[in-house]
Amino acid sequence: MLRLNKHISTIVRGISTKELVYTEYGDPSKVIKLVEREIGDLPTGHIHVKWLASPINPADINQIQGVYPVKPPFPAVGGNEACGEIVQVADGVQGWKVGQRVIPSRSGLGCWRTDSFHTPGELFPIESGLSLEHSATLQVNPPTAYRMLHDFVKLKPGDTVIQNGATSAVGRAAIQICKILGIKTVNIVRKKDDLQKTVDELTALGADLVITEEQLLREYKGKIRDVALALNCVGGRSTLFLANTLRHKGYMVTYGGMSKQPLQIPTGPFIFKDIVLTGFWMSRWYEIPENMQERHNMYSQLSKWIKEGKLEHPNFQRRSLDEHPEALETATNFIHKQLFIF
Repeated sequence: MLRLNKHISTIVRGISTKELVYTEYGDPSKVIKLVEREIGDLPTGHIHVKWLASPINPADINQIQGVYPVKPPFPAVGGNEACGEIVQVADGVQGWKVGQRVIPSRSGLGCWRTDSFHTPGELFPIESGLSLEHSATLQVNPPTAYRMLHDFVKLKPGDTVIQNGATSAVGRAAIQICKILGIKTVNIVRKKDDLQKTVDELTALGADLVITEEQLLREYKGKIRDVALALNCVGGRSTLFLANTLRHKGYMVTYGGMSKQPLQIPTGPFIFKDIVLTGFWMSRWYEIPENMQERHNMYSQLSKWIKEGKLEHPNFQRRSLDEHPEALETATNFIHKQLFIF
């Protein structure tokens, strides 16, 4: 747009954004492209958000690979979780203000970009005073752990929760929340060269026992029993071990399938102990309108624990958008957790 006055002539450009876009499914490090484009002026009824930070979660990788239930239309911007700051509010939009911290209200919004326009319904306000890492990861992993620990079994202090995938972001959050609530945790991890380092890390977070599947079979078979709740993100034979530890009417909640193998369930406990198997997907919980107030309550409680130093975020490697090939390859291979800083 060209604006003229009697003194000068200037070219005024609209708002621009840098974003990580894909137009086909495939290997994230190959199909994701960094593009820069103008997005124009703020439309009526919208909010301009400057995104600040966004992690690379397993769901983001699966979405780009085309194997995740949420499939935005092409061209799509990657990233389902982030924190941003409102920089402009259109006239007539009530209840939002410049400088307010926000996160996406749903999956598939496309957060790996510097700027975007959104309707109020696509955003959710969060408290200020949290670090970028905590703000950018408040939507997915800690809430997943929180809901699984609150929605299926009425846990009380002294109860035991067992989980595989204990080094995952959800697993680490579950350990810390259980510690806060006085609940014991048994944490199954993969056997690897730096196993003691992993044991020390999870113990420092509050884990009561950290063992491998091999140790569970060899040293603890039959010794871990009367478990109230099992959290499964691996699948395969690991679920056989978890289910065998459950008490009468104990629950196993599945929220992932990293092994890409079906669940294995022992027949005896399934029939005679009435164990319950169920799945959980955080995105679907967010879609239920009746959960809106509880969502506010949950974020408030999580933020309180964070500010009290009781809930730590995972150790992230910070990346710029320009470093997306390396960041995506690292995240895809589960080498180190990645966080885009815009």
